[in-house]
Amino acid sequence: MKRTIAGSLVGLLLAAACGGGPGGGPPAKLTDGKLVIAVINDQSGVYADLSGKNAVEAVNMAVEDFKAKYGENALGGKVEVLTADHQNKADVAQQKAQEFYERSNADVILDVPTSSAALAIADVAKAQQKLYLNVSAATTVLTGKSCNKYTFHYAYDTYMLAQGTGITVTQQGGKSWYIIYPNYAFGQDMESSFRQAVIAAGGTVIQSDGSPFPNTTGDFSSLLLKAGSLKPQVLGAMQAGGDLVNVVKQYNEFKLKDQNIKLAVGLLFDTDITALGQDALAGTVYTTPWLWNMDDQSKAFADKFLKRTGIRPTFAHAGNYSAAWQYMDAVRRAGSDDADAVVKQLEGYKFSDFFIRNGFVRPEDHWVQHDALIAQVKPKSEAKETFDYSKVVSTIAAEKASRPLSEAGCSMPK
Repeated sequence: MKRTIAGSLVGLLLAAACGGGPGGGPPAKLTDGKLVIAVINDQSGVYADLSGKNAVEAVNMAVEDFKAKYGENALGGKVEVLTADHQNKADVAQQKAQEFYERSNADVILDVPTSSAALAIADVAKAQQKLYLNVSAATTVLTGKSCNKYTFHYAYDTYMLAQGTGITVTQQGGKSWYIIYPNYAFGQDMESSFRQAVIAAGGTVIQSDGSPFPNTTGDFSSLLLKAGSLKPQVLGAMQAGGDLVNVVKQYNEFKLKDQNIKLAVGLLFDTDITALGQDALAGTVYTTPWLWNMDDQSKAFADKFLKRTGIRPTFAHAGNYSAAWQYMDAVRRAGSDDADAVVKQLEGYKFSDFFIRNGFVRPEDHWVQHDALIAQVKPKSEAKETFDYSKVVSTIAAEKASRPLSEAGCSMPK
């Protein structure tokens, strides 16, 4: 892994885009002389490409760029980045979090795709009274009944995805849906959120069925055959990562599009498009918090990431960079890595950076409210370069993309 300090023009542009006050001032006082950032995610399974080791690299980039902007000692000591593979298992995630907090003195845990693993770590963060910024899990339970003082939900959730894709596809004429979902916390939450959005937009859900997670066989044929017999206008696929890739391949193999069954994808990453080929998803409308080519700020980060990793970043990669930066900036503003002091700096904070636009950290449930995008996959013939997969169709304002507090069910302890 590269550990060089970012001194290029691109690095300076990124630092400027990430906001925060001017440099200078006394360095933060660290409780043990160093700041430890731990990244827990899937590095060997279905979510490894969309997040995985490249998310760790994004956090390392954030640390380097932060030091380049504020100085080597801006945070009062060494910044260490640790990582572990949770294997998409809640018990493994819980164990790794416990080890990082207790033995490695981790100050914050980042990333954590797989909602069951994410919820397990939220419980550990609460018990240990240590910070946890979730980037890659989608379950709204993190800001609902499992909300706690030390957990923040950063990039997206199932409500945001459903408010975008569920409503848009239904309003475009896809009135009857058959929903298939991975049968664990993420998929169950996706099914519920999309069902509510489809019905609110005037549609109906004919039926919904769960699939095993992880689906070790990669076989979704029984569900797709069922879709053919139910004849919905829309097949809503709520799988993600490698599972979604297999669903789309089999959707095309079964020629469901020729049967006038439109595919609606609940969650899509650029790595999924890479795996399938752009034309396999051409025309697909989806919701995302970020695209690498949405504007100059985003492209500056994506160019640097491409040079470092060989790929364009997914929103999970970009979100981990942003979350790491905002965490470090909260430590800088607090003048301490004390968890309660950092929480105070985060709650109610308004900011925009290359990833988050019109950001606001809601004190009541620790949802990081921000704008979202409706995007559409372009045919390969329209791509201007490699990884030029999608275009922005419209922007969903931060408040509309965020679940109302009245529906959250969070009782935030102080």
